[in-house]
Amino acid sequence: LSQGVPMLSGGDEWGRSQNGNNNAYCQDNEISWFNWTRNEKQNQFLEFTRKLIGFRNAHPVFRRPKFLQGRRIRGSEIRDVMWFNPGGSEMSDEEWASPFVRCIGMLLSGDTSDVLSFEGEPIRDETFLLLINAHYEPIPFVLPGQEHLEWQLILDTMDPNGFLAEPKKLASGDDVDLGGRACCLLQLVSGTQAQAREESWKKRRVEFPPLSAEEERARHK
Repeated sequence: LSQGVPMLSGGDEWGRSQNGNNNAYCQDNEISWFNWTRNEKQNQFLEFTRKLIGFRNAHPVFRRPKFLQGRRIRGSEIRDVMWFNPGGSEMSDEEWASPFVRCIGMLLSGDTSDVLSFEGEPIRDETFLLLINAHYEPIPFVLPGQEHLEWQLILDTMDPNGFLAEPKKLASGDDVDLGGRACCLLQLVSGTQAQAREESWKKRRVEFPPLSAEEERARHK
């Protein structure tokens, strides 16, 4: 769901990890060999990848031809992207520089007017909120926006299928239980996009957990 051209190496689509080796071209062994016999988990991951590609193709907000700016688009009050912390507030400069921050929310506005079709018409889409937790423990995330907005949870990587069979509706100010090493995708389904581009009406102070010994060692490498 990042901007730009997706980069998929052969086998990524069904979980071929090469044991974490990102430079395995010279490995003539099990690390680089293809096992074409997929198990059930790999087939499940392949189906998730297919659905994710289709979802991305259906929503131009994930395929912007321009770099995200994070500031108001010329001629409007709309920002193409906003960043939130788990407490429902916008990320501060201090938080961006902190080594303790492992959880973040990215709000993509679908009603920006700076992206045009080949016919010169503005391309409109829905507004989405992508939540990412790099911590190994679950973190509750306060949904942004004014009161009485409604979000719909459509993807949760903690779910075996990724995309939820029955999307879950949540109100602005509610907590999303963001699992460890997981990400969630929500779509604004009720309320205006402008109302969603604000800090949560129930925002709270957030305390980030300290680094583990392993993370501390990795930081100083």
